[in-house]
Amino acid sequence: MSFDINNLKIGVIGLGYVGLPLGVEFGKHYPTVGFDINAARVAELEDGSDSTLECSDEELAAATHLEYTTDVEAIRDCNVYIVTVPTPIGDGRRPLLTPLRAASTTLGKVLKKGDIVVYESTVYPGCTEEFCVPLLEEGSGLTMNEDFYVGYSPERINPGDKEHRLPTILKVTSGSTPGAATFIDEVYATIITAGTHKASSIKVAEAAKVIENTQRDVNIALVNELAMIFERVDIDTEEVLEAAGTKWNFLPFRPGLVGGHCIGVDPYYLTYKAEQLGYHPQMILAGRRINDNMAVYVASRVIKAMTA
Repeated sequence: MSFDINNLKIGVIGLGYVGLPLGVEFGKHYPTVGFDINAARVAELEDGSDSTLECSDEELAAATHLEYTTDVEAIRDCNVYIVTVPTPIGDGRRPLLTPLRAASTTLGKVLKKGDIVVYESTVYPGCTEEFCVPLLEEGSGLTMNEDFYVGYSPERINPGDKEHRLPTILKVTSGSTPGAATFIDEVYATIITAGTHKASSIKVAEAAKVIENTQRDVNIALVNELAMIFERVDIDTEEVLEAAGTKWNFLPFRPGLVGGHCIGVDPYYLTYKAEQLGYHPQMILAGRRINDNMAVYVASRVIKAMTA
């Protein structure tokens, strides 16, 4: 199968803080359709405004090849689909793949021979090929790597960060065949000025994303635990960290609460997959327990200070 970068029509599935900036950047260069099931969201974007404030009115206006829709039929003519739906956790802190299932099922209705589907949502290693691809094949009647191709390029957006924007964040890419991987990498390279890194497989790219936030979560948990220890020792944590930080290889993490869309969620995707394979993670889950309980610790410190 040959791929033609000059004949792209891109469909972005999900217009949240990840999908919209992606649609805007691609919409400056290629015919692009942004699809979302939220009619109010599509209406505001059509009016030229983004309530999430990820994209300014000027940036939206600059994407002259971008259109928005809630109609699945409007994305049927696309040949590269990029999925940017949320991947939260549900009961028991297990992956909640309902949005991913819905997006994959929807794409299965419009997928054609020669199309490419790229997932950006954070998942556990293996999810794209084990969970998403069967839904695409079932809905379309097509077969991966014979009729259509799949890739994974994890989102690295930091919501609200006006310094690190999509084009200036290096992009990890991957594909289900060497040819698809190269083409997907070339497509992203047209909008990512920071450059790209083509991973050897989809699983490697999935794992790379999920450990980015897991590593950060564990490091924050370590300094949070140190802060609780130093309180009992009756020394100032910040002073200790400043002193330790004078060594060149000491990592500059600080204690605090862990929240947001990603850091408190992504580690559970990795531990879920590990437990499926018979390995029971210790450090990752210990870090999650520490960080999950930090709000209680901080509140108790505040109450203690107020009543002292």
